[in-house]
Amino acid sequence: MFRKIDKNIGRVARHKRVRKNLSGTPEKPRFNVYRSTNNIYVQVIDDVNRVTLVSASTLDKAIKEQLESTGNKEAARLVGKIAAERAIEKGIKEVVFDRGGYIYHGRVQQVAEGAREAGLQF
Repeated sequence: MFRKIDKNIGRVARHKRVRKNLSGTPEKPRFNVYRSTNNIYVQVIDDVNRVTLVSASTLDKAIKEQLESTGNKEAARLVGKIAAERAIEKGIKEVVFDRGGYIYHGRVQQVAEGAREAGLQF
């Protein structure tokens, strides 16, 4: 019998490997992306003080009303844009992009591009 490969185990290992060297500071927090099958979540995190400064996801009412589907590239771009706008309101202009072990393609890439559109710098 063949065993099905759990892709999340590989993703978590990649994420841990990257997080050894990547950290958010109060001046330049970490822009973290988590992607599920149906939704996408973004957090801007200060790792020094262990505080989430800003968050956005496709589950937010303001975002969900504008979308017909929450698991596509358009939704991801909108989440990135709104997260960046919220970060800029709090005075955060520069962040470190943490792709969470996912490849920089598709929805993860759209989150980054949406954040750049709104004026956030990586």
